[in-house]
Amino acid sequence: MKRKRCGRGGDMAETFGDGRWSLKGMTALVTGGTKGIGDWKAKGFGVSGSVCDVSCRAQREKLMETFSSLVNGKLNILIKNPAILIEKPTVEASGAASIVFISSVAGVVAVKNLSVYSVTKGAMNQLTKNLACEWAKDNIRSNAVAPWYVKTAMADQMLNNKTLLEEAINRTPLRRVGDPKEVSSLVAFLRLPASSYITGQTICADGGTNVNGFEPNLI
Repeated sequence: MKRKRCGRGGDMAETFGDGRWSLKGMTALVTGGTKGIGDWKAKGFGVSGSVCDVSCRAQREKLMETFSSLVNGKLNILIKNPAILIEKPTVEASGAASIVFISSVAGVVAVKNLSVYSVTKGAMNQLTKNLACEWAKDNIRSNAVAPWYVKTAMADQMLNNKTLLEEAINRTPLRRVGDPKEVSSLVAFLRLPASSYITGQTICADGGTNVNGFEPNLI
């Protein structure tokens, strides 16, 4: 299906089947993605796993060597849960690449008892902006996804606390916690060629939590 659009460059044909909505042929490296939102095998992706302490430089280098050998040095997509930098050249070699950091709404607004955690996510959000500017010349995009409470194994212990669950829901305009698919679908979109003009953004998948002001029924 095609539709025409007028612009400064004249008429252009846009084709929905032109590959901009497909990840076919792309390679991805997901750090810290074995559970919860990162359960990629369950989503039908071909996955090769590797145990690595990303806080250790030697193990990070070994990981990159192993990954490069599997994909012939081609890395299109980098999904980063732990905020440890992966060497840029591997991403740069692909010609066009997308980095998606997994942040948190706690790095955007204040969440009680999470000060230290919030600092790390706030720093991640700023890193997202810096890399978007520094690496744009190499056609590398950098964005972050910031979820609120999501029904994952990691969050189960907190969400089983009825008081905390009620507080989270009351603060959320959509009046519920999130589903992992509602986060992973956003991550997937930011990896698609269709999002090729989006970079440097921290996008909240939080049911409206970060924009909730002083609505008396939502505090």
